[in-house]
Amino acid sequence: MPVYLEGLLAPVADEIEAVDLPVTGELPRELVGRYFRNGPNPQPGQDPGHWFAGDGMIHGIRIADGRAEWYRNRWVRTRKLEGAEYLTENGFDRTAVSANTNVIRHADKIFALVEAGFPYEMTSELDTVGPCDFGGRLTTAMTAHPKQDPVTGDLHFFGYGVLPPFLTYHRLDADGELVESKEIAVAGPTMMHDFAVTENHVIWLDLPVTFEAERVGKGLPYDWSDSYGARIGVLPTGGDVQWFDVDPCYVFHVGNAYEDQGRIVLDAVRYSRDKFVSIWHSISDSGNPTDYAVGTSLHRWILDPATGKAVEEQRDEREVEFPSFNEDKLGRPSQFLYTVTDSAIVKYNTADGGHEIKELGKAPGEAEFVHRQGATAEDDGWLMSIVTEQDNSGSELLVLDAQTLEFAASVELPRRVPAGFHGNWLPDA
Repeated sequence: MPVYLEGLLAPVADEIEAVDLPVTGELPRELVGRYFRNGPNPQPGQDPGHWFAGDGMIHGIRIADGRAEWYRNRWVRTRKLEGAEYLTENGFDRTAVSANTNVIRHADKIFALVEAGFPYEMTSELDTVGPCDFGGRLTTAMTAHPKQDPVTGDLHFFGYGVLPPFLTYHRLDADGELVESKEIAVAGPTMMHDFAVTENHVIWLDLPVTFEAERVGKGLPYDWSDSYGARIGVLPTGGDVQWFDVDPCYVFHVGNAYEDQGRIVLDAVRYSRDKFVSIWHSISDSGNPTDYAVGTSLHRWILDPATGKAVEEQRDEREVEFPSFNEDKLGRPSQFLYTVTDSAIVKYNTADGGHEIKELGKAPGEAEFVHRQGATAEDDGWLMSIVTEQDNSGSELLVLDAQTLEFAASVELPRRVPAGFHGNWLPDA
C-alpha cells in the first residue's frame, strides 16, 4: 500500500460530528470561534497517486465559553472530472482540483485553498458553496499561502501554471475585490508553493522543481530539475523584480520576511536536493518509502539590492517544518517563529538564534499562533495544533501558552485525524 494511504497519513472513511467534547485543562474564555484544519483525504477506494493530490477534508472544532461545542469533518466538494475533461485552453479546469491544503477567511468569506486551482468557498459549518473566481477576474490558480496585510487588510497571493504566464501576482482589497494582477517573468513552469511579503516588497521563490510532462498520470507531474537553477526575487512596490541567485534548494514554507536598512531578511525551511527528492518520491506512486536524507532546516537569506548579492545562513540543524508566527508582524521584524518536528513543537528566537522545545510524545500538526486580546508582547497568546498519538489511536486539539510552551488545554476529538497541512483559528466577528 502506498505510504500516503497508511499510518499517520491514512484517510478516514466518512464524515461525522460530535458535540460537547471532553476538555482537559481550561480553554481560554476569550477563544470564541472555530479552528479549521485542511488536508488530503482520498475517498474510500481511491488512490490519488500522491499524498498532495487527495480530496480535501476540513476538520473543525467550535469553541466558546470554555467549552468545545462540536467537532465535524467534511470533504471539500470539488467538481469531479476525468481524462480530457480536465483540459481547457489554459491547461486544465481550475474548478476541478481538490482544495486540500489550507483554509482561510477573507472579507467575511471562508475559502479552502490549493495552489493548482480556484479557491472553494465554504460555510462556517463546513458545507461547500463552490469555486470562486472573484467575479471572473481570477484567471489563474490561487496559492494556498496568501498573505493578509495586517495594516491595509489586503490579501496578496499568486498563481502558477504549466503554460504561460507561468507566474502571476494578485491582490484582493479588504472588501474581497480583485484589484491587481501582474505577470512575473520566470524561466519556466516552476512549482512555487509559498512566497513572502514585506512592507514594500513581494518576495518570490523561483526554485528547481518544475513541471515534467512525462510524469503526467504518475502522481503529481513535478520533479526536481538539475538544470533549472535557483533564485529569489524581490519585487518593490511599483518596480521590477530583482533576482538573486542562491544555492539550489527547495522551500515549501516561509516563516517571515522583513526589511532591514535596505536589505531583505527571509526566514524559511530549506530542503536540500537530496532531501526533497527523497521525500517527494516517498509520498508518490513513483517510489516506495525511503529513509529521508538529511537536509531540511530553518534557514535565513539576507538579500542586498544595493550589491545584488545574497547571504545564506543555516539557523539550526534540527529538521523542522510548518513555520508560523504572530501574523500581526507579517512583513515586519518578528522575533519568534514556531515550528514542528515529528514529536515536538519548537519555538525559535530569531533575534538571538535560541530555541525552546516542547516534547509532546505525539505527532503534532502545524502550531497556529493565536494572539491574546490586548496583548502587547509579540508572543502573548496561544498555539493551537491537532496532535495524534504515535500509534495512531486518537487525536486531540492541543492549546499551549505561546510564551512558555506550557500546557493550557486539550480537546479530545471523537476520531483520529490524519496528518494534514494547514489550518487557521477563525474567531467570531
